Amino acid sequence: MPGEHQPYTAEEVDAAVEALSDPERLRHAEQVVTHAAPALQRVLHEALAQGGWFGDAHESETTRAAMAEDPSERVQAVRTLVAEETRLGMMVGVTVGFELARELAARRTSTQED
Repeated sequence: MPGEHQPYTAEEVDAAVEALSDPERLRHAEQVVTHAAPALQRVLHEALAQGGWFGDAHESETTRAAMAEDPSERVQAVRTLVAEETRLGMMVGVTVGFELARELAARRTSTQED
């Protein structure tokens, strides 16, 4: 049935991630993402906002990091904040990318059946 997807096994995901280590495999994906970047950025921002990741708690942590009196503590707090934001952005970005790939595949399947 079009649009219906079977869950992936851990082994399938591991093999797919390994295949992505080949730079040639990522060239087309990079072109697609560059083309779609403005729209994808909007989707990512909305997903992060809806997930509550960049609400009051984020503002509080940003302020705490910036206002730390000890310079080494401030640097460490900023590094931690950047690392957490990067991790969250990556997780949500991968999720959006995964669903984008599924949507593209479903549309291609639907078009081929028409």
